[in-house]
Amino acid sequence: MTDQNSSTATSSTRSTGTLLSPADIERANQQIGRLLEGLGTAILGQRELLEQVTICLLARGHLLLEGLPGLGKTELVKALSALLGLEFRRLQFTPDLLPSDITGAPILQDAQEGRRLVFQPGPIFANLVLADEINRATPKTQAALLEAMQERRVTVLGESHPLPLPFFVLATQNPIELEGTYPLPEAQVDRFTFKVLVEGVDSATLEEIITTRQHGRSPELEVVCSAEELDELFAMTDRVHLPGAVAGYIARLVEATHPDRDGAPEPVQQFVRFGASPRAAIALAATSRAAALMAGKPNVGFDEVRQVAGSVLGHRLILDYSARLEGWTTPQMVAALVEAVPEMARELPGDLSG
Repeated sequence: MTDQNSSTATSSTRSTGTLLSPADIERANQQIGRLLEGLGTAILGQRELLEQVTICLLARGHLLLEGLPGLGKTELVKALSALLGLEFRRLQFTPDLLPSDITGAPILQDAQEGRRLVFQPGPIFANLVLADEINRATPKTQAALLEAMQERRVTVLGESHPLPLPFFVLATQNPIELEGTYPLPEAQVDRFTFKVLVEGVDSATLEEIITTRQHGRSPELEVVCSAEELDELFAMTDRVHLPGAVAGYIARLVEATHPDRDGAPEPVQQFVRFGASPRAAIALAATSRAAALMAGKPNVGFDEVRQVAGSVLGHRLILDYSARLEGWTTPQMVAALVEAVPEMARELPGDLSG
């Protein structure tokens, strides 16, 4: 058993680089702490939200923020770009927005050899793209983001154009019940690593906002994490060790979201139409590593998986219509799933399993 565990650890170390040292962890905590402090200066009373955003960033994932207008979703994204010093573009999604307004388009220009089409990049060619109120655009325009988010490139008239790195899409959306919104298709939603619900703040935070923020203006922010430091954080996140037992837990957790699987809990079998994709398992592993690094740990534990499960799985589970009649929501379903799936696989001893 010891040899097997040693082999697993060696294989994991080989795939992600050397394990993190205490000095690495300390350096990462300082950099992450400066980023969280800066975000906390801009967005008051939302510590848990800011931690979720930072975890998604460290995992190099795309983020979907959902909440009513006026809760600070746009200010959060603007603060993040200012603190990281990344090239930032904002796209205001409206029903008349066209795909070419996002990706760019060829424009006829005069040249020495004559007139020719020259590609003019759209606003998506930036490090940090804010897709504001993404569900107010038509499905055709929403789909223009799909290739960019997955492949980090766009294709126009058969010609592929790579996007700058790092590349993040942080989208905001209003609840789909509001008038004038178009629900995002499942394929689009699956591209988002996290979906986070932005809620209101308490009265004490509101009092602080109205007494310290004249006309709601946020304070000026300075860069706290350079491009080199951000790259280092990405590399250290990848080096966080994922033990085999935790990887198995992630795999079983995602498998249990499918109602036709043997290990699916009863609520999943009864109320879930479609479970999570393999992309969800990849997202769980990446964000669990990021959560462990934020907690100052060189390896992922079961607690980190549970910490990010709601943000990774909640928007990937498609509930049956009967779930709403019975009062089930996706957060409740994820909570039931996490409670039902054991951390360690329950297997029969070798002499009994055949």
